[in-house]
Amino acid sequence: MASLSSFRLAVAMAALLVVGSCATEVTFKVGEGSSGKSLELVTNVAISEVEIKEKGGKDWVALKESSTNTWLLKSEATLKGPFSVRFLVKNGGYRVVDDVIPESFTAGTEYKSGINI
Repeated sequence: MASLSSFRLAVAMAALLVVGSCATEVTFKVGEGSSGKSLELVTNVAISEVEIKEKGGKDWVALKESSTNTWLLKSEATLKGPFSVRFLVKNGGYRVVDDVIPESFTAGTEYKSGINI
């Protein structure tokens, strides 16, 4: 009996490792349409909402989903980075990544959040 219990424990641990390794790190790619007054973020996973906070800002500003996994903010004023990003994971709550998009961001560059979902 002890060997059957050990086998079951090993199978359960292996299943946990497989499930844990299936997580995907959320990334934000700065879209080609981004400029000093416009920020386009493309995510690699489906999320429900995206907001940014500029350096020194007190308020979160919502980006509008323009197409699947693509979020857009157009501003009258020049945007000031680095940018913190807050996003809503479908069925998982809000996540915040501080200063993930640098002040001198480059269109086409992908920035890692460090958050796995």
